[in-house]
Amino acid sequence: MPQTNIDENSYYDEVLNERLERLIVNIQQYNPSSESDKIRLAFDIAKKAHGGQHRDSGEEYILHPLAVAEILAGLQLDDTAIMAGFLHDVVEDTSVSEQIIKEKFGEKVMALVDGVTKLSKLEFRTQQERQAENLRKMFLAMSHDIRIILLKLADRLHNMRTLKYHRSPERRREIAEETLTIFAPLAHRLGIFSIKSELEDLSLSFLEPEEYQKLNRDLEMVNAQREQQIKSICETLKRHLLEVGIEADISGRCKSRFSIYNKMKKQNKDLSEIFDLNAVRIIVNTVKDCYGALGIIHTRWKPIPGRFKDYIAMPKQNMYQSIHTTLIGDNGEPFEVQIRTWEMHRIAEYGIAAHWRYKEGKSGDADFEQKVEWLRQMLEWQQEMRDAGDFLESVKVDLFQDNIYVFSPKGDVFELQAGSCPIDFAYRVHTQVGHQCTGARVNRRLVPLDTMLHNGDIVEIITTRGKGPNRDWLKVCKTQQAKSKIRQWFRKETRDENIALGRELLEKECKRYNQDPAELLKPSELLAAAKRFNIMSTDDLYAAIGYGALQVTSVLTRIKEDYRKGPDKEAVFNENKGYVSRTERGGIWVKGVDNLLVRIAHCCSPLPGDDIIGYITRGRGVSVHRTGCPNIKYYKEQEADRLIE
Repeated sequence: MPQTNIDENSYYDEVLNERLERLIVNIQQYNPSSESDKIRLAFDIAKKAHGGQHRDSGEEYILHPLAVAEILAGLQLDDTAIMAGFLHDVVEDTSVSEQIIKEKFGEKVMALVDGVTKLSKLEFRTQQERQAENLRKMFLAMSHDIRIILLKLADRLHNMRTLKYHRSPERRREIAEETLTIFAPLAHRLGIFSIKSELEDLSLSFLEPEEYQKLNRDLEMVNAQREQQIKSICETLKRHLLEVGIEADISGRCKSRFSIYNKMKKQNKDLSEIFDLNAVRIIVNTVKDCYGALGIIHTRWKPIPGRFKDYIAMPKQNMYQSIHTTLIGDNGEPFEVQIRTWEMHRIAEYGIAAHWRYKEGKSGDADFEQKVEWLRQMLEWQQEMRDAGDFLESVKVDLFQDNIYVFSPKGDVFELQAGSCPIDFAYRVHTQVGHQCTGARVNRRLVPLDTMLHNGDIVEIITTRGKGPNRDWLKVCKTQQAKSKIRQWFRKETRDENIALGRELLEKECKRYNQDPAELLKPSELLAAAKRFNIMSTDDLYAAIGYGALQVTSVLTRIKEDYRKGPDKEAVFNENKGYVSRTERGGIWVKGVDNLLVRIAHCCSPLPGDDIIGYITRGRGVSVHRTGCPNIKYYKEQEADRLIE
């Protein structure tokens, strides 16, 4: 029996080593100067550190960092990223220290590892808060080194590929939801279609398993019918392009499952009504050939009006370039054609990674900083958002946004979020243009500042020196950039007013819940709450409430939670122990019942000293309310038997 285990381990090590060597060969093909020995060392350290650890699938844990490194190599990243891929979990999950990684692989590898390490050692009030702070850390790190998000995306992609082995169905859904709302859009904004598409499809398979399986079955039938049609179109195209001397690689491409599902839901259509399930992709050598091929295609088939998009002349913000056109086929059914060069195709598949030329020892394109400027701007706008819920919502809006393109009177092109108004455009041009904005012309006509802009609009901003923004603009603006600049102005110009307003709002909120401001808003309580929001003084806390960076309800909730955790001198009578303090009895004592789950109701948030009553919930223990809570009045009328002292 021991001999069998030895044989199994030997075979397992052999398989791992074969994968490692294939990976190294792959890396050397795009990076001949790769340091193979260091990559092997990173693998060996990770394998030893994770020894004895297993994934939910039952496999050895080392298979995960190996898969992450393979995904990164598929994006043609450098040795530093590959080594970080092997080591990205060792600091968090094993005894390997940061110092060891720095000594053996250098500061850069450690910086990448640290950038994707979760904030597991910090305490957070909610899962939402943990998620928000992890994202903050990741955005901050990736603003300095874009490889961090590429490493995180590779990590998430392999986790999604193995998510079916996770024991908890609820947790599977949570991870899939987070992937669909955060990481797939991030991959899209970075232009990495190969990862974005797979993340979306995998998320859909866990969030809507039955519909996903049905869609798969239906697509198998439909694609079998359309395969011959696409093949015929490709052959016809190749013949016509060769006649005019254009060399091209032509192939059919099926839309992703998620794209099809999304289109069916949004347009309320059946699969049989979706005509662009398959697209024809044409890859040529030059930009000139792209437009030459377009002319041939429009000569051979009739284009559908309104379905032509030139992303070569006007690239997307994620660097995507291609020409899209939809045509009527010989059988009367529409089909889509995409035309691009080989370089555009590489960028479409690898996105930002295609611009990161580590093998040359520099950060690549001269305009690389401009390509990732949106990321730094997004980080800057969201740094001011202390509330976890607001932050996450802002991230999702920024990542999911649809864009429009508008022009300045001089013909400069500006990309804005769909639904933007002239104020958003003014701040996009320059901060001072936004602050001094007093009016706007769109297509040479005077319009109100809340007018919604559309693709192709020519926007002119009228400014007045000495003018400042209006608070009502915060309700009108669509972009986080404009809102952030407006809040900054008010924070700087009207600090004293903001402090007074914040104090007034907080005191009013206390009174609204029948709480004594003098008792609850003590300096020590306020300072403790401020630090929970990464604010260092009570005045800064009041000011943040005053100019709208913090919600007054969020601040008061934190203060009440901290107050509730503090020592309580009031004694209560316990039949077994006599009079005991709240601390000794572990919180709240339910008459006649031991070891019962008790939680504080958020509708009235009772504090020590309040008259309270319990309500026996269905499956969640006893929820504790103030006796004057409106919900208790309802319970007394409808479910009095569920109330308990």
